[in-house]
Parts: sequence; structure tokens; C-alpha cells
Amino acid sequence: MLPRYKKLHWTEHCKLKMRQYGLSAGKILQVLRKPERKEKGIAPGCTALMQTRKSFSRVKNPPGEIWLMYKDVKEARRIISAWRYPGISRPGESIPIPAEIKEELRHGNF
Repeated sequence: MLPRYKKLHWTEHCKLKMRQYGLSAGKILQVLRKPERKEKGIAPGCTALMQTRKSFSRVKNPPGEIWLMYKDVKEARRIISAWRYPGISRPGESIPIPAEIKEELRHGNF
């Protein structure tokens, strides 16, 4: 759960990915506050959170997951990236990060 005193810092990478995957800030905050699963992030010192999107109508909204990765720095929580995974991953397996995001994270300075 996010302490009330922490400030959020949205990276430009995260803003870009939110537009790309059609994610709103409210949805990201919902995942941040009530994640279904918490994993170790791919970048050093980062944490990845996931929330499942389950749907009864597979045509309109197929089931999938919404992931976000953050890092706590001093008095703020830096949201590094967010993405949709079009399936259901198993707990304990490696985080399903799209290849383009992995590459950007390897070269990024967070």
C-alpha cells in the first residue's frame, strides 16, 4: 500500500507507454494501491506490480494483465514503466515484459 506522504514521479517513458497501451493514471494508481501480485523488477532496485483484467466477454475485452514497475527514491516513488500483457502469467515466472520495454530499460537511467 502506498503511504500517503510519498510523492509520485512519472517518468517520460511511463507516460509514453501509458498512451501506447491506453492506460490512465487512475488505472495505474489502482494497480499501485491494490496489486494482485508483486514481483522483483527487471531493473536494479525496482518492484513490479500486476493486476488481472478478467472479462466475461472475450470479444470486447479479452483477459489480460496490467503491469507497472516502480522504484522508491528518497521521499518519492518513481513510476518507471507500465504495460498490458495480453494473457495470464504464472506467479514466480519471469515478468512478461515486452522486448521493446526491456531494451529501453537497459539503456535508461532510473
